[in-house]
Amino acid sequence: MYLNDGPVRISDISGIIAKNSEMSDIGGHSLFIGQVRADIIDNKRVRAIEYKAYGQMVKTEADKIKASVLSEYPDVRSVEIVHSVGVVKAREISLFVAVSAGHRQQAMEACSKIVEMIKEKFPVWKKEIYDDESYQWKQNM
Repeated sequence: MYLNDGPVRISDISGIIAKNSEMSDIGGHSLFIGQVRADIIDNKRVRAIEYKAYGQMVKTEADKIKASVLSEYPDVRSVEIVHSVGVVKAREISLFVAVSAGHRQQAMEACSKIVEMIKEKFPVWKKEIYDDESYQWKQNM
């Protein structure tokens, strides 16, 4: 699963962790959990972010990212990426990345690289929605 309608659920995260924990050759997991911030911009608080994505291209890019990471980090055994589409309120989770590897160092390095590649390559657009119902489209950074 690459795209999730609405916020990423804790039950999905715990299910991924449980599934990856069953592999006996894994010694380290690295997780990134991206959460919507209630930033104040021009004296307006961010209430939510609405994410739009080009689904087929997200799958293509996610597959490329996984292949790249698996070839660069031979100790990595599993890569999981879940990005929200739709409305995600402040304090809710919009991105989850899990990397499992034989050793912690490659898990941590690969996880960080994946997050940067997602921000650079995923065709995902976000609209910040403010408390006063105004909004602004933002670059995915």
